[in-house]
Amino acid sequence: MDAMTTPWTVETRTRASSAFAIAAVLMVVLAILAPLFMSRGLLQDLFFILTMLTLAQSWNLLAGYAGLVSVGQQAFVGFGAYAMFACVILLGLDPLPSILLAGTAAALLAIPTGFFAFRLQGAYFAIGTWVIAEVVRLLLAQWKALGGGTGTSLPSGTTRDMLGVGLVGELFGMRAAQAADVVCYWLALLLAVATIGFVYRLLRSRQGLALAAVRDNQEAARSVGVDARRVKTYVYLAAAFITGLTGALIYVQKARISPDAAFSVIDWTAYVIFIVVIGGIGTIEGPIVGVIVFLLLQNMLADYGSWYLLVLGLIGIAVMLFAPRGLWGQFTERTGIQFFPVRRTLRGGPTSTTKGAPHG
Repeated sequence: MDAMTTPWTVETRTRASSAFAIAAVLMVVLAILAPLFMSRGLLQDLFFILTMLTLAQSWNLLAGYAGLVSVGQQAFVGFGAYAMFACVILLGLDPLPSILLAGTAAALLAIPTGFFAFRLQGAYFAIGTWVIAEVVRLLLAQWKALGGGTGTSLPSGTTRDMLGVGLVGELFGMRAAQAADVVCYWLALLLAVATIGFVYRLLRSRQGLALAAVRDNQEAARSVGVDARRVKTYVYLAAAFITGLTGALIYVQKARISPDAAFSVIDWTAYVIFIVVIGGIGTIEGPIVGVIVFLLLQNMLADYGSWYLLVLGLIGIAVMLFAPRGLWGQFTERTGIQFFPVRRTLRGGPTSTTKGAPHG
């Protein structure tokens, strides 16, 4: 018997993920070209899907991987949107750089708010984030330069004169309003792809291991040298930055803002939580599945008024009872397929081979 030794390697990629990577590249290319063959209405639907997906991925990063269940993410949506409006109206900047500044402003807001929120645990943390969001909403409702409690609109022609709109209009022969929708759509696509890529890369890094350890058992993680507070702070700031960018982009497309709309707990937190819970919390694929299901339900139930919210709530409860890991979690449990695998598998080491003796 001869022993052979192969190098130890750590693998995360699977056959399904390799095939999906190729399909994902093709889907992104197709999505980039979508404005060439899709109507303006369908493009706006895709914009909605992409922005909600980005919000869902950032909330899933908080709750699904860091164990920080926040019901106050509307604070960063609204603050990012108002920061963008302030840059455009008060400073005279173009909306595109204003979006980046809005994301930075949201991350800066997360520093003092996180200082208070991290002193709370569990349900108290969730309630605390909601209270913080309400405080931010009330403060911005007093900002008279941006319309106070009634809100305000971007100056006429701002989105039509935005960077890139003229070039898109000339290349594709579009009117300025349609070209502005295309630019916003491409930005939403870029933001969604970048967010998924960031989350996936984070989870496959050493910080991702620390994050999983903190989520599963914070005290045990600390005992092996993981700085739980530092890991949570990093994730909280990253989620705030992504959420602020998304909020600013949404309100560039809307071109009008008010405190009640920008800080709506239903639109920017309840729906996002529903998407993640339905799809599968703690997975990258879950929010993708969840946002598709949410859009289908929204289109099917939009004519039923307040019953629409009731049905969404009942569906959410049913999923939590009978499929607590969400639709994607159930699918993965039965098939073992993962498109964004983060679990590490150790391969290699000594193997044995046996040489048979000749028979007489």
